Amino acid sequence: MAGTLRLIMALHNHQPIGNFDGVFEQAYQKSYQPFLNVVTDYPEITFALHTSGSLLDWLENHRPEYIDHVRSLAERGQVEIIGGAFYEPILSNIPRRDRIGQIRSFAGHLEKLFGTSVRGMWVPERVWEQSFAGDLTAAGVRYTILDDHHFCSAGMNQRQLFGYHVTEDEGRLLAIFPGSERLRYLIPFRSPEETIAYLREIADSYDNAVVVLGDDGEKFGVWPETHKHVYEDGWLRRFLQALRDNSAWLKVTTPGETLDHVKPQGLFYIPDASYREMTEWVLDSTAQQDLQRLCHIEGDENWQRLLQFARGGFWRNFRVKYPESNEMYARMLEISSRLALAEQDAECDAGELTEIRRLLYQGQCNCSYWHGAFGGLYLPHLRNAVYASLIEADNQLERLSRTTNEWVEVSTGDYNLDAHEEVRLSNHKMAAYFSPSIGGHLYEWDIRSCRVNLLATLNRRMEPYHQKVIDHAEQLRRSNGSEESDVSSIHDIVRFKQPGLDRKLGYDKWPRKSLVDHFLQPDLTGQTFRESRGVLSAFATASYDAAVQYGNDEIDLEMSCRGNVSVHEVRIRKTVTMSRLRPGELLIKYKLDDLPRRVPLHFAVEFNFATMPGGASDRYFFNESGEQLGTLDAYIDVPSSSRLSLIDEWQGLDVSLEWTQAGGVWAFPIETISQSESGFELVHQSVAVTPHWNFVAPESGPWTIDLRLTVNTSLAQARQLAELGGQRRNESVGRESIPETVD
Repeated sequence: MAGTLRLIMALHNHQPIGNFDGVFEQAYQKSYQPFLNVVTDYPEITFALHTSGSLLDWLENHRPEYIDHVRSLAERGQVEIIGGAFYEPILSNIPRRDRIGQIRSFAGHLEKLFGTSVRGMWVPERVWEQSFAGDLTAAGVRYTILDDHHFCSAGMNQRQLFGYHVTEDEGRLLAIFPGSERLRYLIPFRSPEETIAYLREIADSYDNAVVVLGDDGEKFGVWPETHKHVYEDGWLRRFLQALRDNSAWLKVTTPGETLDHVKPQGLFYIPDASYREMTEWVLDSTAQQDLQRLCHIEGDENWQRLLQFARGGFWRNFRVKYPESNEMYARMLEISSRLALAEQDAECDAGELTEIRRLLYQGQCNCSYWHGAFGGLYLPHLRNAVYASLIEADNQLERLSRTTNEWVEVSTGDYNLDAHEEVRLSNHKMAAYFSPSIGGHLYEWDIRSCRVNLLATLNRRMEPYHQKVIDHAEQLRRSNGSEESDVSSIHDIVRFKQPGLDRKLGYDKWPRKSLVDHFLQPDLTGQTFRESRGVLSAFATASYDAAVQYGNDEIDLEMSCRGNVSVHEVRIRKTVTMSRLRPGELLIKYKLDDLPRRVPLHFAVEFNFATMPGGASDRYFFNESGEQLGTLDAYIDVPSSSRLSLIDEWQGLDVSLEWTQAGGVWAFPIETISQSESGFELVHQSVAVTPHWNFVAPESGPWTIDLRLTVNTSLAQARQLAELGGQRRNESVGRESIPETVD
């Protein structure tokens, strides 16, 4: 009836795999724990709670009292537990079998942990495609929550948003609640009275209205300034008291109770969408800026009405915008497919398959696969966590299928989904992926014992928010002021965690991978090359022909390409050898043919190494004489050398590159500028190491050079054995097995 309203508050708490323990603990202390402490004092105020599997893992291990607290609230009916996909993947970023498997396994775990049934699920980042309705219902889900933006972009009018609808796929019905964007901006940033007034307006205007707040729990304490506002200044208690004071017309309830007592408003189909900001972030920078300008045109009422149909971009195109995301995605699909085949083998041990499946699911955690306002793909530790899970899953799949401990093999296929064939060289120590069609690059180099991809790099590219960095610097120049940490004139408050970030802006012209070939201007300086200038050829991104030669103990991959160096056409042929007997190294032989005679030439081979950050004294360069040359964020320019090593004592990694003819070597950090909740910051992505040679072509024939790329992980392996021993001593009964995935 008019004058009454149901309010559903559904909170989503999440931390990704790979996040630092300190981040988990801070979120617990600032948000998760104090929120429960306050709402416990208002037992009649019910709410729904979704906790991602990656966060739940941490809470079970580090804060079991939180689990007990939630369980007690569930037992007294104050909280309804919402399920989801176990490790919070974007559903469109994983195969259907894994969607259903993750949802089922998480529901089973939640029901056992909290002693309650699970009827609904949280759709990660509300990324929706209509076929998901069939997947969710196949996994036992009755309802989910999307944004009102999803409904509006399909033409639904405002009065239809204050309830819930059903949608279907192949005849299976799923209830969908529209989350209110208005409430997302009101709570907790505006006064409780303003929220109550908004809800009162809806109650007076619509019969049997239902309004849903579906939002991040971290906004109640983790987001900047919110802990003081929500708890110390008492916003949450005032808000809950206001709900209590208005209980005569305002019923605070849960999605399950609403399903049981309120009829759906009808059938509706939701287009491919996410929340409004996500559909902007997926666009390239130019399109994103154009859309933002269009959305802020004022004064034309008809234009503003039309904007509800502007849906921006399609989530899957993050894999186009960021090829590094696509590389992780393709690697994940490879593991998923291999696991699906192993599960069909009756001889495979079920327990081992369960552990591999868990690793796969962890490697599907969404945050590393995209970038919006903050972090995500730009954070190396999150990308590294995804690769660590996938590489360990690969290791365990290899152990299931191998009858020998030492091996080497080659395989080909479209491993990065670019419609071209790639080559995979692998042995019992490493796996190396090569893309002949793009510069003959080594684009992934997995070290099995450390579970790291040393080529989990990230290119520097333009992002729309970089304009704020430029504007900030220009403002300082105009005012002749000193560098400040906060600037309030650029879209409210803009924080900078380091000074001079505008001078660090730069964008890459080729992928920051390895075996990237360059002919350079003679005597080019390292600083000029660092700015991506002075390159005389297009070999860095050219298409190479590839051929493989097999041996009993080693495999050769030969890649060759013809191209121009200024006006001269030359040929590069490079051969990479992986061995069973020398499993920790790659041998690389270069042969340059058809070089112009008596002409100064300058040839360089670029390598990039990720996972080893700069700025720490235990991560440094080392030369052939045993001298430390500086930490891994230093700029190195050695005029004559035959070896450079990168040491990471913390990880136990020693990566060395040596070459047979003395030449110069440049090394410098690849650093991006991105946003975090605490401000703009410089993030170390990789180290570019480029040996280079100035020479004149020999009269007798081609110019050749041999390189050896080696990795030593003995220290890391010793640490892992010690940690494993400690884990076994402290091992306790684990969680139930994850059920089989579904085709």
